Amino acid sequence: MEYVLKTNGLCKQYKSFKALNGLTMNVPRGSIYGFVGRNGAGKTTLIRIICGLQLATRGSFELYGQQSFGGKINTARRRVGAVVETPSIFPDMTAQENLKHQFRVIGVPSFDKVGELLELVGLADTGKKKAKNFSLGMRQRLGIAIALCGDPDFLILDEPINGLDPQGIIEVRELILKLNREKNITVLISSHILDELSKLATHYGFIDKGTLVREMSAQELNDACKKCVALTVSDTAGAVRALEALGYAADVGYKIFEDGRIDVYAQPNITQLVHAFDKQGCELVTVREHDETLEGFFISLVGGEQHD
Repeated sequence: MEYVLKTNGLCKQYKSFKALNGLTMNVPRGSIYGFVGRNGAGKTTLIRIICGLQLATRGSFELYGQQSFGGKINTARRRVGAVVETPSIFPDMTAQENLKHQFRVIGVPSFDKVGELLELVGLADTGKKKAKNFSLGMRQRLGIAIALCGDPDFLILDEPINGLDPQGIIEVRELILKLNREKNITVLISSHILDELSKLATHYGFIDKGTLVREMSAQELNDACKKCVALTVSDTAGAVRALEALGYAADVGYKIFEDGRIDVYAQPNITQLVHAFDKQGCELVTVREHDETLEGFFISLVGGEQHD
């Protein structure tokens, strides 16, 4: 398999804090790679290192076969477009003016592709409207258009749907799929919004505390996701006591949701559950089988602890 990006034991340390801790990952050419992790897990740090905005403390990476410590890495970076943290746009410029400015910055002498890019990201009809008056989703799509000005074949997007309304999420999702399928652009998306990422990604890398804990294809993830049974009960506390008496551990064996639903991973004996719940004065109201979600799989990998 051909890889656009390979990292080898990347580390980034700020005094006593390790933002990256020996991270090794591989992004296949032509993929939509979902880089999954909580806020603070190290996703943005990795992206900034790949884009040349920061230096790694130790380790290396390879971009289009060029080593990060070699003289040709900047040439390889010209094939990369990125939106890191927030889109780099000028709020008092129109969409067209923003793109023309970017063409000047990267040394493209012609503005011939401005209209094509605006059409591609769905901003062709914005006219003289300034970017400061765009919706958040429109600004995100403009940021992607700016990242595409250098005609890259690898696009890196840092939390591209964070804060968007449902319509904005759909628009950005459809744009990413279009770029991947029609323009053959490899896309690396960092995100902690797992449900939406599952509608896009062909491959996944799961990061926790600066370390890649698992890397897999979407098909492998689908095969790995456990079946689970969703329960609704009359008394959540009683149900938890019963489940733990039966040997189920929190987060690994079961998970409680805000609406009171309990997902039990694996295939429990329902008669055994009813008897155990009854001993705790808890009634089993409904039982429904369904597949584990991406979020559930992620929690089973890294545990339920929350990061700041």
